[in-house]
Amino acid sequence: MLLAIDCGNTNTVFSIWDGEKFLATLRTSTEHQRTADQYFVWWDTLTRHHGIVPEITGVVISSTVPRVVFNLRVFSDRYFGLRPLVVGKPECRLPVDVRVDAGTQVGPDRLVNTVAGHDLYGGDLIVVDFGTATTFDVVDSDGAYIGGVIAPGVNLSLEALHMAAAALPHVDITYPDRVIGTNTVACMQSGIFWGYVGLIKEISARIIEEHGRPMTVVGTGGLAPLFQSHAPVFDQFADNLTMHGLVKIHDYNQEQDTP
Repeated sequence: MLLAIDCGNTNTVFSIWDGEKFLATLRTSTEHQRTADQYFVWWDTLTRHHGIVPEITGVVISSTVPRVVFNLRVFSDRYFGLRPLVVGKPECRLPVDVRVDAGTQVGPDRLVNTVAGHDLYGGDLIVVDFGTATTFDVVDSDGAYIGGVIAPGVNLSLEALHMAAAALPHVDITYPDRVIGTNTVACMQSGIFWGYVGLIKEISARIIEEHGRPMTVVGTGGLAPLFQSHAPVFDQFADNLTMHGLVKIHDYNQEQDTP
């Protein structure tokens, strides 16, 4: 069994892959103070709750929060006796090229999405990931990561609006019944929802024009289903894209290490 860990700025997701399917996906908030022992207590409690007795034989980690990686390494070593494969480290090889400006550090999550997107849909892709930031990753015809766009995330934008304007409340993102709001909450929800629909469409269109070839737009991340359900902006939707990429990267490194 493979344990795939995706550590983002807001949440950390643990998925158990048995070679054919994901047995369980467990989610916790990202906290750099959390120790390896605390991770294990949480992990052991939830796997028991799901009736799973995992026999982990490999661990792969993608993390946009460097301070968390150390305790995840200790967790892997102490409780599974395994050295984890960490995306972005020199020892972790990728099945795709990265063609960006020299010295540019590409986020591990974006590399993982590139690998997964190319494996599932081929090349010439735009992968739109709804996380703390909304990212657009551009995948060339041969699967190489060639750059992208970073915009504020949906929830981050709502939180900033609430914090910067004393009269504006905190609201949940949802599909508004009408574009024209007749109260403050409805106005904010409409602005966020339709504003991001416009952002996705416009940025994707400009990327495709600049790329010079037809492209497939792939949506993933927490809020992607909401947008796809009410205002289809993606050609494809992939719920477990990042986890699929982690599995493919782990398999690729295993193959490379096999004589």
